[in-house]
Amino acid sequence: MPKETKVEITLSSDEALVLFEFLSRFSEDDELSIHDPSEKQALWNFLAVLEKQLEKPFSKKYSELLESARKALK
Repeated sequence: MPKETKVEITLSSDEALVLFEFLSRFSEDDELSIHDPSEKQALWNFLAVLEKQLEKPFSKKYSELLESARKALK
C-alpha cells in the first residue's frame, strides 16, 4: 500500500466551532442536517479550501481514486 499523503487545512476559529457542532450532532444522531445557515456556509468554505488543496478531484481517474480512498477508509 502506498504511503498516505497528508493534507493540511486551515479554518477560522468560527468555522472550526460551527463544523465541530455540526459533526458532533452527526456523531450522536447519525443524521446530517443543517440547523443554522452558518453550518451551510462553513461547509461551503470547507469545500472551497479542499478545492484549492486537492488535485485528485480534477483527475481523469477521479472515480478510481475515490473508490480506492473509500476502500482504504473502511
